Amino acid sequence: MRVAWLDCAAGASGDMFLGALAGAGVDLAVMQGAVDALGTEPIRLSAAAAKRHGLAGVKVDVAAPEAKADRRWRSIRAVIEDSPLADDVKARSLDAFARLAAAEAASHGIDIDDVHFHEVGALDSIADIVGASAGFAVLGAERVTASTVTVGGGTTRGSHGSIPLPAPAVLRVLSAAGAPSVGAVPYEACTPTGAAIVAANADAYGEMPPMVVDEVGVGAGGRDPAERANLLRIVVGRETGAASPRPVVIETNVDDLDPRLWPAALAALLEAGASDAWLTPILMKKGRPAHTVHVLCRAEAVESVRSALVRHTTTIGMRSYEIDKYALERRYTRVEVDGHEIGVKLALDGDEVVNVSIEYEDAAAAAAALARPLKVVMAQATAAASELNG
Repeated sequence: MRVAWLDCAAGASGDMFLGALAGAGVDLAVMQGAVDALGTEPIRLSAAAAKRHGLAGVKVDVAAPEAKADRRWRSIRAVIEDSPLADDVKARSLDAFARLAAAEAASHGIDIDDVHFHEVGALDSIADIVGASAGFAVLGAERVTASTVTVGGGTTRGSHGSIPLPAPAVLRVLSAAGAPSVGAVPYEACTPTGAAIVAANADAYGEMPPMVVDEVGVGAGGRDPAERANLLRIVVGRETGAASPRPVVIETNVDDLDPRLWPAALAALLEAGASDAWLTPILMKKGRPAHTVHVLCRAEAVESVRSALVRHTTTIGMRSYEIDKYALERRYTRVEVDGHEIGVKLALDGDEVVNVSIEYEDAAAAAAALARPLKVVMAQATAAASELNG
């Protein structure tokens, strides 16, 4: 299996990804062609050798005029969907932009359709995301993993004034993806665009997996800070026979927690890195009613999940065991119900869509706005998604 590992120890940005992909063997013309296919204002990519702390990399610059067209999420999605890009490139691009739009909307407290991409550089972010999506498609890795993402700290200036770092959108994108992050440096190390590209392409997070390395692409950021070499690496190779750590299930029986606290406890477990968390009602000795809390997590999240269990429940011990997990491929898209966008998760068995899941919060918001029963809106969204996918 061809695999890739994203080394984000120095952070992540769109131009760093373009440089790393070029260094890993993706022809810059491929990424330029994908950007040109959108039919926006002229955007030009150029690559040059660069050094950071004496280490060689590729610096890709994006030259774009001031954006004059509407660059809200709705219009960007239409530009990508209506373009002649390959389906895989479209899907990757839309996934990254959807994550970014949702994070910006939540950060600014606005509707997702009102998100304007001036804060992430409109045309620059379009070039970064679409170019990187085309690059990953050419790279052909069947599995992509990423390291902990260094996000930085401090403050920066945005169109609305001072913005704390890590940028709110960066934290929301990485949190939604279950991606581990660390501050580590006193400047912006990870941009919202960089976070979205990581989240849209990484299948899992952790140390570099066992592989025979074929290519190492090194992308240079715009600055050369003293703290560390400002480089993002894409390590590409062939998976070896060494087994990856298996997922872990952690369980504990609790009979003395106020039931009203369970929703908050489950939310805390998910925030701590759990992939899923759920309760089973049980009857314990002496006829005491209780619950078993089950938590599914990656091996690297076990310690943080255990800590959250102790902090947010009354347990004084727990058991754990490794499991085998089979997961269908997932894709994310959005449909419209009478002017309201609703997120949709598709599950695929090979090329066949076998399950369609509607994002509950989006459907509930649309139902409230349209003064319709939630079940009606969910049925309409499911029908629209089914039609969209044949």
